[in-house]
Amino acid sequence: MGFFNLWERFKSEHTIITMNESLQTQVSATNGKMSNGLADRHEVAEGLRYAHFRADANTGKLLEVASFLYAAIDLLNQKGLLDLAELDERKKQAATNIVEKFTERGMGVVYQKPEYDKYKFEGEAKIDCENRIHLCHAACCKLRFALSKQDVEEGIVRWNFSAPYLIARGEDGYCQHLNREEKCCSIHAHRPVPCRAFDCRNDKRIWLDFENNMVNPQINDPSWPANLEQKDTALAEEKN
Repeated sequence: MGFFNLWERFKSEHTIITMNESLQTQVSATNGKMSNGLADRHEVAEGLRYAHFRADANTGKLLEVASFLYAAIDLLNQKGLLDLAELDERKKQAATNIVEKFTERGMGVVYQKPEYDKYKFEGEAKIDCENRIHLCHAACCKLRFALSKQDVEEGIVRWNFSAPYLIARGEDGYCQHLNREEKCCSIHAHRPVPCRAFDCRNDKRIWLDFENNMVNPQINDPSWPANLEQKDTALAEEKN
């Protein structure tokens, strides 16, 4: 693929982005005219889902174009010639790196993969939560995960508007659907597949010894599980 073809593709993607920005401006203007200044959460969610769909489509295309450009620059800089086979391979490598950076920054739209029908899911973990909740303090309800399209379209499970479509959490880090007083799920019948399938028995982040009721004391840290992620990152940096 020559430079001019890449340039044409870039201009096409730029046009899509410009149209998307124009649409978002129109939506903002419409919301500003609402009499009470507040929109129903469902309506806001539907509007954001559309915006996220368009933004995700644009992001995917831009990643492809950017991958070609970075790979071409790398090859031209090193060898002064263009080899399509090598360009394609470098493009894949560059794309992987860019996607990782986008993911780290919370950009793009995340859906649960693979997806299962949660009402037909048969792999539910059997844990005696009622006998252990006083020890683990419902630590699993602090874990971050992506919702499925079924969850989002159903409109019962709330998702994080700033990081679609991750499960929504409160300021205390717990899932918004956790009943804080009784430590139980307020939408239990409609809970997502990760909640149904999660087996904490061998998860050392929570239990040091499940059978003997020994919890990982780090779950008492208000920043858990982020504190574990920060520790892992620090250790990885030390090794490098």
